[in-house]
Amino acid sequence: MAVLESHRFRRLVLLGDIFADLNFRRLTGDHWKLLSHIRKLSNPRRRVEVVWVEGNHDHGLAQLMSHLVGVPVYERYVWEYAGKRHLAIHGHQFDRFVSRNLLLSRLGEQIFYGIQKLDADSKIFSRFLDRMNTRWLRLSDKVAEGALEYARAGNCDRVFCGHTHAALTLTRDGIEYHNSGSWVDARATFLTIDPEGVRTHTYAGGTHHCYPREEREPDTAPVADLFEPAAISTASAYQSLRC
Repeated sequence: MAVLESHRFRRLVLLGDIFADLNFRRLTGDHWKLLSHIRKLSNPRRRVEVVWVEGNHDHGLAQLMSHLVGVPVYERYVWEYAGKRHLAIHGHQFDRFVSRNLLLSRLGEQIFYGIQKLDADSKIFSRFLDRMNTRWLRLSDKVAEGALEYARAGNCDRVFCGHTHAALTLTRDGIEYHNSGSWVDARATFLTIDPEGVRTHTYAGGTHHCYPREEREPDTAPVADLFEPAAISTASAYQSLRC
């Protein structure tokens, strides 16, 4: 709420996994205030475009979320800004473990939710497990490589993902990859885009600052292997795809 209220912007892109399931009993008053604020932002009089990109956790909730929050939901969202073509996609499409092990992945999610309930308010242990899971599966590298190949096939200059919970910036062959990280972690991160470029910010209790750019060599994998689980068109010059 503090970030949204302290920034002036024309477009807000939510990169998926806003909800884990339909168990609304888990939502607190603060959660509902945030959803209400997002709905108010979507009022045409505000002149703010609010976009929800579907993630693997909120998959299948598009119609409900669209009515609840009053915003369109996309599998992928494409827009032009500052002479560049931008693509937003959650990133689970490039996570072969999730794509090929749906039941096992769901079981792991339920176990993780149970651990979160038992964890202390600081969620130190559950956040540690989340980081270890990302490193063990090498999610950051795999999602980055898949997203860059997917953006290249669609003639996009920049591609934005979530899913890994780890902020990351890469540039390959003139194409930028930006991962927004997580907005509920101890080190909550978010992205801003302006004529000067893309910046990753860390929010920390009332103040935020730019996060250092990080460059890593991602894994290489065959394009067909990355696109097969995505089940999204790879035709050139992508357009936004509604759920």
